[in-house]
Amino acid sequence: MNPKLTKTVLITGASRGLGLSLARALAQKEWKLILTARTKDVLESVRAELAACTAVLAIPGDVSDPHIREALANAVRAACCGLDVLVNNASLLGPSPQPHLLDYPLDALEAIYRANVFAPLALTQAVRDLLNPGARILNITSDAAVNAYDGWGGYGSSKSALEQISAVLAVEEPLLRFYWIDPGDMRTQMHQEAFPGEDISDRPLPEVSVPGIVALIDGDYPSGRYAARDVRGRE
Repeated sequence: MNPKLTKTVLITGASRGLGLSLARALAQKEWKLILTARTKDVLESVRAELAACTAVLAIPGDVSDPHIREALANAVRAACCGLDVLVNNASLLGPSPQPHLLDYPLDALEAIYRANVFAPLALTQAVRDLLNPGARILNITSDAAVNAYDGWGGYGSSKSALEQISAVLAVEEPLLRFYWIDPGDMRTQMHQEAFPGEDISDRPLPEVSVPGIVALIDGDYPSGRYAARDVRGRE
């Protein structure tokens, strides 16, 4: 690994699903990885796996916790090379099956907003002075942010708020790139939790969405909303 060429990425929700698939892809490109997720043992297994390819630092915890965000910012600071990409991937689905909004427990809705809206913005604030010129901030969203689905008012509205925050940040911080990315339906644990008892084997694995996300990271795309699978193959 050439330290002059090494880039650093911070990925939240990196122990499974899309976060893990993206971490694996960037490890193969010898990016330096700073990873976080709530499940300590699983995250450690990921760290051990990817350490065979690149430098990896794993910090377990809930990114909604300000102490975890501070630890992540300190990890970036200690790396001495700044941050090239921040991937706000960690999300909270909420109750499953999803209740209608008039029946939604407000404490659960508040927790969803803390995880899906406030935490990504707060982490971006925490690392703002550590971002390298032209850094990319990727906020993972959903088609539920732009479509009204029965029973998806909690999760979907939180992603709508995240998209609006992303759009405003793109206007306010033109020297950075903000991408809010819809990865599409995926065969993940969260997707299974959203459809308890249903067969989701027809959904593609998250690896299908990764090439488009990597293209956004490596390319010169303007800030904006992207469907990951539509970006794949573009120059």
